[in-house]
Amino acid sequence: LGHGLRAAREASGFAVLLRQGSQYGSRSFRQRLRRYRMRQSMSRRGNCWDNARMERVFRSLKTEWIPTIGCTTVQQAQRDISHFLMHRYNWIRPHQFNGGLPPAQAEEKLNVVSGIS
Repeated sequence: LGHGLRAAREASGFAVLLRQGSQYGSRSFRQRLRRYRMRQSMSRRGNCWDNARMERVFRSLKTEWIPTIGCTTVQQAQRDISHFLMHRYNWIRPHQFNGGLPPAQAEEKLNVVSGIS
């Protein structure tokens, strides 16, 4: 959550798509989401279709990034995962849903059309 908040310029109105896990249902985590006016979206137990888009991101991370030898430190894993998601996944990797554009390019295009940029 901290990495995402630092990366986002304006967090108001964001939805946070989460996997099942006790840490995401904890009171302190939910309070932090409310403080930043973020909406929590968590799938029903055993129903991956609720968060299909987020599950797709995790699948891509697992199949396209995870090195065969693993990472030697937590810091290395955080750095490498961040680079994969923020650089390759968002700016380089084409997405069928976006007409073949990476998400960041599709967002820029939408912002121009809607007059946000």
